[in-house]
Parts: sequence; structure tokens; C-alpha cells
Amino acid sequence: MTKEVFCLKDLKHLIYFENLLQDAQNELVDKAKAEGRYALGYNCYYVPEVLLNLPGCFSSRLRAPRCTSTDIAGYYMTNRTCPYARSILERAIEGGFNYLDALFGAESCATMDRMEQHFFLINPIQNPRFFVTQIDPPMKGDTTNLDYYKVQLRVKLLEPLRDRLGVDISDEAIRKAVEQHNRLCRVITAIGDFRKLPNPPITGYEFHVIMLVSQVCPHDLILPYLEETLEELKTREPEPKFPFRARVVLAGSEIDDPDFTRLIESCGAMVVADRYCFGSFPGREEIEIYGSESAFDAVCRHYLHWNQCARFMDGRKIDQRTSEVQRLVRDFAADGIIYENMKFCEFWSYEKVLKSSIFINDLHIPTCTIEKEYALGAVGQLRTRFQAFIESLEIKQLQGGK
Repeated sequence: MTKEVFCLKDLKHLIYFENLLQDAQNELVDKAKAEGRYALGYNCYYVPEVLLNLPGCFSSRLRAPRCTSTDIAGYYMTNRTCPYARSILERAIEGGFNYLDALFGAESCATMDRMEQHFFLINPIQNPRFFVTQIDPPMKGDTTNLDYYKVQLRVKLLEPLRDRLGVDISDEAIRKAVEQHNRLCRVITAIGDFRKLPNPPITGYEFHVIMLVSQVCPHDLILPYLEETLEELKTREPEPKFPFRARVVLAGSEIDDPDFTRLIESCGAMVVADRYCFGSFPGREEIEIYGSESAFDAVCRHYLHWNQCARFMDGRKIDQRTSEVQRLVRDFAADGIIYENMKFCEFWSYEKVLKSSIFINDLHIPTCTIEKEYALGAVGQLRTRFQAFIESLEIKQLQGGK
């Protein structure tokens, strides 16, 4: 077995970050709630994170860490559905999301839709203020769909925030939220850019942990720790020699378990870019407001443009997903791609098959495809697949890329 090469204790706040990821209702969430702020949950990039951080609110992207059984959720949803969605419902029934004041959902797939419906059908959240809304997200990226997206976000997100919680949804408030969001994005992007170096002072696992805490903790409370980590990385000495055998882009659907990244890296490949749900591509691009454009219009335009969901079926979006992963391979000097889909996920399973054919046969980029459960259980088969793929990348390097 390949020896692990991580220096996890070297980063001052890494253990603190790891502890924050153990529960959805972590220490910083409790602190924000004690200040009287509203906790707004969401599951998907289709729901703009920045709009959930208006004055008096904070966003909380939902995870179900350490969820190994979905027996109760399986009573309401068949076990032949996405294990992420079932795990979120299971955790809600267990009481793990009682801190939430609202859930802003997106009907991005039938399973996600059904899971979010159960948040009001069986009322698992023990909070009298709690409510659920769902947007109908677009399936194309053109102007008509942008107009529809704006209507959905205004009617099902902004107006409920104003009418039910008294939140300021003015242009000035949204602009301020955008400024704060961009500050966080700049820090995360700067940290992530270290992975472009030939011998980075950060591992993919460490970055995965950092990216996740930026999504599940109130931004203003986690930002000082992230800024301090960025300064620490500027002077952090990497290993004398690059400790991995290869560099890979990890692409695909929902991945919110850093141990999955740790597994890949323990097999000898550093994860240098994260193009998956909960990753930074997309997720941490700065929002630009053009000229006389309203802040709300800029947010809608930004999220529709950068969204890489496999639900988009128009040709431009399909091509964009290909070119984005290809760009990451180039910019981060990756040797190959690991393409993942969550078990029973129709959209990403189709996308995985299509993209692996394109990357291998047309673009000649080595690609490994895998299917995974939400909880990282038995890893023997995955480890074998990763080790074989990494060995093939290493052989290709020795043969001069042939």
C-alpha cells in the first residue's frame, strides 16, 4: 500500500477546520445563531449562495457527515435513489438540521425535488419559523432562461426572505453581500492557486477541507481563519521533492467528504483541481457587476453562466463542461482526470460516459471513471482502481507522454 504523504498538522487551523466539518450545526453556526442571525440552508449551486448572506442571514450548504445508514429516509424514498439526497433527509429526521430557519431548494433532479418536498411533508425540522421554497431551475443558458431564472429567484427566494423574515433585499444590500462574497472568493482562489505550482505547499485534501468550511460556516466568522491560512501558506515550505506520483483533476457530481480526496492521494495522485458539486470550480469565481446592471441581475447572470450542472442539455453548456475540465487539466498541469458520479445519479452517469469518451478518444487525456456511494465505506475496489490508473499515468510519464 502506498505510504500517505500528508502533513495535516502543519497548517495551524486544519484540525479546527476538520472539527467544524463533523456536524452541520458546528461551533460557528451556533455563534451566528446566538447573534440572532437566520440560518438558510441550500443543496445546490442553482441557489446563489451570495443571496443567502444578506443582512442578518448566513448560508449553510447541507451535508450529512458520518451518515452511514439511510434506513429511515428509505421508508420515504426508495433506496434506488441518490444516496446524498437520502442522507440529507435522514440527518434532518435525526434532528441534525434543527438550527435552520429555511431551506431554499432547487428541483435540479427528481430525487432532490422529492427530498426537499419531505422537508415540509413530514416536517422534520423542529423550528416553528422554518419554511421551504423550491425554484424551478433552467435547463439552458440562453437569455430566455436567464429571464426565467431571475423570476424564480425573485419570487421564491428574495420575496420570501423579505416577507417571512424581514430581510433587506434592496440593491444596496445585495451589492454589499456581493462584496463580502468576493472577498471570500479571492482568499479561496489564492489558496487554491498554490496547487498550480510544481511542488505545492498544500495537498488536495487540505484544500478540500478549506473549501468545505467556507461553504458550511458563516462567511464572516470563518474568513479570518482562512485569511490567516493564506498567509501561512505563503511561507510554508513544501516537501523537498514532490511527494506524489501524478496530478489529477477530480470532476463529477456531489463530493463533500474530504476522506475521498485523501483516499485518492493515499494512492499516489494529488488532486490539484476540484470540478464537482461542493468544489471551487464553480463556486469561488468573483461576481462582476457591469455598468448600470443591478446587483441582482449580475448575480443571476453569474450563476447561470458558471453553473456546470449536467442537467443543462443545450450544446453550449455541454461544450462548456468539456472545455472547463480541459482548462483545469492545462492550468493545473494535471496528468489525468478522475470522473465520478454518485450512485443512481442519472444526469452525472450519462455525463461521465460521454465525457470519458471525449477526453480519452478525442482529447487524449487519460481518464478514470468511478461510481461511489455518499458514505465512504468499503474502499478496497476504489483503491485498486485508483492505484491502477495512477500506475498507468506514471508509465505514460516515463514513456514521454506516449
